[in-house]
Amino acid sequence: MTPEALATLPYRPCVGVMLLNPQGLIFAAQRIDSPTPAWQMPQGGIDPGENPSLAALRELEEEISVTPDLVAPLAETRDWLSYDLPPDLVPTIWNGRYRGQKQRWFLMRYQGRDDQINIATHHPEFSAWKWIAADDMLAAIVPFKRDLYAQVIAEFRDYLA
Repeated sequence: MTPEALATLPYRPCVGVMLLNPQGLIFAAQRIDSPTPAWQMPQGGIDPGENPSLAALRELEEEISVTPDLVAPLAETRDWLSYDLPPDLVPTIWNGRYRGQKQRWFLMRYQGRDDQINIATHHPEFSAWKWIAADDMLAAIVPFKRDLYAQVIAEFRDYLA
């Protein structure tokens, strides 16, 4: 796909959740479909007509079995943030319909127990999870999402360990 063709593609509307434990550490999960280490925070697409904050709660439940009663909303990013996929991935992800994602991020405090987190969901996306510090999160994310994650961390820095 040419750079000109890539530039005409839209961004996929999406939400992301920075989930914090009481110590201010971030929930990170290893993608099940990546041959290399690819840790990320929960995120996913917004369904047509869906409110972004409700999409964020839905994604938490779908991806890690965390229900709305186990989280307390703390903040959200001021603006939509976006990232571009590497050009070689565009044709293979989302059937080549998007050049990347535009995301609204939500910060939530996890109020449950660790044993209430379950990544063995109906459609599992993760093979492992852990609580990590912000700098470790930046080091663990795939390079093409690193700038976006840095923006999210900067906006939510006052809440972090």
